[in-house]
Amino acid sequence: MKTEGLKWLFWALRMLIAVLFIYSGLVKIFNPQAFAEQVMNYRLLPYLFVTLIAVVLPWLELICGLLLMVNKWLHGTLLLLVAMNLVFLIAVGAALIQGLDISCGCFSVGDEGTHIGIKKLFENVLLTLASLVLYSKVLSADTDQVIQHCKSN
Repeated sequence: MKTEGLKWLFWALRMLIAVLFIYSGLVKIFNPQAFAEQVMNYRLLPYLFVTLIAVVLPWLELICGLLLMVNKWLHGTLLLLVAMNLVFLIAVGAALIQGLDISCGCFSVGDEGTHIGIKKLFENVLLTLASLVLYSKVLSADTDQVIQHCKSN
């Protein structure tokens, strides 16, 4: 029973993260210029990289969310999600340190989005930890399969 409950918990966590990234990517795909402005507001990257991020990141978020939802290529997908979440965490932390009063650009591309603050930093920490939990689950499942394979040979 305990194992079944954990399976459902991991499934729910995987679906939650997948939906968040699918939604986040779609919102940005439809308005790359507004998203580029939000990335620029962080004051971390030169304009060329801002444009590149504004075009590529939403598609990466969407694809990773879809792959996570359909349970495909989990190693690479979750590794990318962990890396993206760490970058987002660093960007929000840097904005807080700089005292910037900006919208995070996470789930909307307008000024109505969540403003950078301790709450947003905490949300990013939770999302990063959730991604790490899923990634470690995938790694441990693979380790168990290798051990079983070695025992059977």
